[in-house]
Amino acid sequence: MKNFLSIVIVLINLSVVFNNCWLLYKKQIQPALAMWIFFTIAVICSLSTYLASGAYSIFDNILNTADVFMCVACTLGIVIWGDKSTRPNRFDQFLFSVVVLILLFWWFSGNYLLSNLALQSIIVIAYLPVVTRLWSASENSESFWVWGALFIAAAIALFLSEGMLAKIYALRALLCTFGLILLMLKVEWQRRKQVV
Repeated sequence: MKNFLSIVIVLINLSVVFNNCWLLYKKQIQPALAMWIFFTIAVICSLSTYLASGAYSIFDNILNTADVFMCVACTLGIVIWGDKSTRPNRFDQFLFSVVVLILLFWWFSGNYLLSNLALQSIIVIAYLPVVTRLWSASENSESFWVWGALFIAAAIALFLSEGMLAKIYALRALLCTFGLILLMLKVEWQRRKQVV
């Protein structure tokens, strides 16, 4: 059953990549490039710190493993097909500096636990560009299908994950995607209210 559910998570992430890239190509969504750059950096580093304990494999944190491929592919899709409003700003550059400091801390201290937890907080902060944009938007620029699929993958992964850091990764993903979906619903509700 665990193998089957792991495959489901990977397939969900692959379908998100294809869907996201298709919607980008068709100019139907405008995801924030900065958010996906931080996701990419943070999920790669998160998986690295998780594996640094030596007690687990990439399959024990399958959501993080699948997210690495998904984030790289989605980021490349945004770079190729995204609009100019998705480019990083000064706040994004500040966040990048914080990520570098976390990586330096890990490099010099060797403390994978604190480094991983700090990276999880960076992933939460990486949602801010899209949250800020959606908060004041009159139209939803994100895909319900994409974020709903990521929510389902995180929910499955929460039960499959091995070790505290993998469970924290899945729980963080579950809560963040749920919050983003609620914000997207708010934008849609306000838009429909204005039409009526």
